[in-house]
Amino acid sequence: MRRSLFCLLILGIFGPAAFADQVTLKNGDRLTGKIVSGDGKTLLLKTEFVGDVAIQWAAIAGIESAENLNLTLKDGTRLSGKVTTQDGKFVVAGAPTPSAAPTGKENVVALRNDAEQKAFDVATDRMAHPKFTYFWGGLFDTGLALTRGNSSTATYTLSAKAVRATPRDKITLYSNYIYAEDSSTLPSRTTANAIRAGIRGDYNVASNLFVFSFADYETNQLQNLDLRQVYGGGFGYHVIKTNRNVFDIFGGGSYDHDAFGAYSYVNSATPPQTILVPAAVLNSAEAVIGEEFGTKFNKRTVLTERLSLFPNLSHPGDYRFQFNSTLATQLKVWLSWHLSLNDSYISYPPPGRKADDLILSTGLRVTWGKTKL
Repeated sequence: MRRSLFCLLILGIFGPAAFADQVTLKNGDRLTGKIVSGDGKTLLLKTEFVGDVAIQWAAIAGIESAENLNLTLKDGTRLSGKVTTQDGKFVVAGAPTPSAAPTGKENVVALRNDAEQKAFDVATDRMAHPKFTYFWGGLFDTGLALTRGNSSTATYTLSAKAVRATPRDKITLYSNYIYAEDSSTLPSRTTANAIRAGIRGDYNVASNLFVFSFADYETNQLQNLDLRQVYGGGFGYHVIKTNRNVFDIFGGGSYDHDAFGAYSYVNSATPPQTILVPAAVLNSAEAVIGEEFGTKFNKRTVLTERLSLFPNLSHPGDYRFQFNSTLATQLKVWLSWHLSLNDSYISYPPPGRKADDLILSTGLRVTWGKTKL
């Protein structure tokens, strides 16, 4: 009876350590807990009292696991079983011969427990065979400016973007809206009312080379643009593509259909004082030249920028360009503060209308899903 109680006492004291994974460091220290994962640089160990501990892979001398671990080697071999260490090399129990031979720590590129390996395999399968509903993320940018007193104005901006990105392709839906009104004197005047929206698809044909196609739609009340439709595509090249920085260049061609409505405007020189401008439809072939840049200054602040130039091939000398840039700083996981600059220019504006529409706005950004740069 006493012997049984003594055994239970010893098991209660030393049992948890006996059934825990153990990591031995080069300096002789030993850590116990549950090995979660490793990537050849660090090993994540979940301990009972300290919590998650990240251990430098180079500092590890040995591993003794109480549960199965899954090892991926540099040559792609995957081993699964309890891991022990012999002469500084890992031995996986139950691994088929010749893979059961001890392997050096330097040959291991990934190490996961069964739960982490299952999650990794599910994510890998999703990436290899993604459904259309997978991998979407996006954002909404809002801005509002009001004046009251000697002046009475209101300006509202809204931008939205949804992105589905995989290692193979990317789909981007985007839209921008601005509305401004000046009611300082009656009747009130609309000083801005424009909408731009579109869709773009990118497909990687090589590690750095991609093809793209897009469709853009735009209206602008102050420019009397009822609808601009642009359809195009081409090739692009990933000059820089890292976790922190992205820089792409692209080029191709497009078809532009512009429908301008009829209007009248006051002529500063007389006569006549009022000039009537009939409706007009312009169809043009265009070249497409552009670049896109994004960088993460730190974990919270991101800068994105895109410039697209459209030289007119049907009417040489005419051109358009679109420039969009946003600096966003994260306040919470889903909330950021943004500063945006958007410039839309055409060299052939309708008579009495200006060629450039420039928007500088600031406000809140709401994100959802897994957003990119």
